[in-house]
Amino acid sequence: MKFFVFILLWCLCGMTLQAQFVYYPASDFPLLGKISEKTETRYERLPALLNGNTRPPIWELGKNTAGLAIRFVSDSKAIAVRWTLRAQVTMSHMALTGIQGLDLYTLEGKKWRFVNVARPEGKENTAVIISNMEPVEREYMLYLPLYDGVVSLEIGVDSTASIGQPKVDLPVRDKPVVCYGTSILQGGCASRPGMAHTNILSRRLNREFVNLGFSGNGQLDYEIAGIMTNRDAALYILDFVPNASVQQIEEKAERFFRIIRDKAPDVPVIFVEDPPFTHSKYDRVMQQEIERKNKALHIVFDRLKKAGEKSIWLLPSEKIIGDDAEATVDGIHFTDLGFMRYAEYLYPVIEKRMKKE
Repeated sequence: MKFFVFILLWCLCGMTLQAQFVYYPASDFPLLGKISEKTETRYERLPALLNGNTRPPIWELGKNTAGLAIRFVSDSKAIAVRWTLRAQVTMSHMALTGIQGLDLYTLEGKKWRFVNVARPEGKENTAVIISNMEPVEREYMLYLPLYDGVVSLEIGVDSTASIGQPKVDLPVRDKPVVCYGTSILQGGCASRPGMAHTNILSRRLNREFVNLGFSGNGQLDYEIAGIMTNRDAALYILDFVPNASVQQIEEKAERFFRIIRDKAPDVPVIFVEDPPFTHSKYDRVMQQEIERKNKALHIVFDRLKKAGEKSIWLLPSEKIIGDDAEATVDGIHFTDLGFMRYAEYLYPVIEKRMKKE
C-alpha cells in the first residue's frame, strides 16, 4: 500500500512539474546545420530534390538529424523539451542519448557550456533538461539526435518566462564549414549529440558546421558533392576514406572534388586519411587495406597538386585520436574521448586555413 501511494505521489509530482511549462514549437527558432532549406520536412539534412536521385540508404540517413541545432534565448528557470522520434533507432555500441537524445548548451561570454541532456524513453518523449536556475536571460543551443530523425520538437519554459530569437550571432552562420564523410563524421559513437567532433568544433570556432556524414555510405556519391556548394562555405572537409574502397578512391575522388571546386574555386578543401583503427595493429588484413586506401588518396591528391590546385591539404591521421588505443568503442567508432582528440587535432588546422582565407 505504501509503495502504491509513493508511486502515485511521484506521478502526480511529475504531472505538476510538466504543467508548469508552456511549450513552443522549435520551428519558431533558427535551425543550424542544414545545407539547404528545401527539405521535405524541417528536421532532415538532404534537399527534397535528392529523393529518388540518390541511393536509398543515403536518403534514409539524410533524415537523421546529425549536426542540426536549435538556437533560442530564454529567461526561464527551467527548460523542458517534447520530441517525437522518427524511427527509434537502437545500436549495441552507442548510447541512446547520442542516438535519440537532445543536448542543451548555453553561451557564457563567447564560450558554449554544456547544461544537460534530454534522455529518450520511447518514440514520444518529454524531459526536463534543467531546473532551479536563476531567472536570467541566457542564449541556448539545443542539439538534435545523431542517429535518428525528429518528427516534431517543442521547447518548454516556465509559464511566466519569455523565449525568443537569439540575440547573439554565434555560432556565426555566414559561410559554414561543410563536412562530408562516414559514420564517424555522423557522430558514431558519441554519448550525446554535443560530443560529435563537428559539434565540438562548431562551438570552439563559433562557426556553423554542416554535417554530411552518412553511416557506411561515405562512398563519393557525386550528387552529394553537388549539394555541398548550396551554401557559400568557409572550408570543406572530405573525410570519406573509411567507407570508400581503393577502386572508389581511384575512380571517383577526383571527380567528387572537381564538382565542388567548379562551384567554389577558392574555398579551402581538407582531405583526411583513413585513421589507423586500433585493432589494425593486430589485424594485418585491415592494416594493409588502410595503407592501400591512404596510398590511393595520396595519388589523387598529388595529381591535383600537379594540376595546379591550390588551397587543398591532406591530413595524415597517424595520431588523429592518440596512440594509446583507448579512444574507440569497438576498435573503429570513436568514444567521447576519441571525438575530443579528433577535434583537438583538426582545430588548429581549420582555424589556420580560415584565417588565411
